[in-house]
Amino acid sequence: MSETSGPEGDDASVIARSLHEPEAFAEVFRRHAPDITRYVTRRLGEDAADDVAAETFLAAFRQRNSYDLARPNARPWLYGIATNLMSRHVRAEVRQLRVVERTGADPVTASFAERSDERVSAEAARRSLAGALAALPEGQRDTLLLVAWAGLSYPETAEALGVRLGTVRSRVNRARLRLRKALGAYDPMATVSEEPVYE
Repeated sequence: MSETSGPEGDDASVIARSLHEPEAFAEVFRRHAPDITRYVTRRLGEDAADDVAAETFLAAFRQRNSYDLARPNARPWLYGIATNLMSRHVRAEVRQLRVVERTGADPVTASFAERSDERVSAEAARRSLAGALAALPEGQRDTLLLVAWAGLSYPETAEALGVRLGTVRSRVNRARLRLRKALGAYDPMATVSEEPVYE
């Protein structure tokens, strides 16, 4: 997870400063680009990831004057921009998920597998999960992956997608049910907990 503050201040302070000193926005890039790039790589594959990540920060830079400075953490805003840009690449995302389904090779986690028996088991699970994710409606997939892969909270996901908190809960719930049905006994969503909502 990216650091959201430092000696330069929180993200909102850096963005505010960048309105008069555009080069200050490089700090937002430094803090968040690695996570955004990993997330996009996992969803679209390496070919599209660099372009979409770069477009995300270019769009953020251009929109920085409309950023809500009451929000100290720009992470949900950046993931929202990335998700909007990825919607242009839905076919590429489904194609990437189908590649993972066929090969079991996840471009982000592939280099971290250590033992062969664990790798075989993980590849089989990844294949099934990738196929099930590819079959989800786009809105459910976006919502679920912002929670599961990007690590956003439900409120941050609602902020990123510009939807109500109840919509996030509903989409995650529906996606979990579809994945359970598609995957049977294997529950990849065991790590995606139901988050309590405080209104």
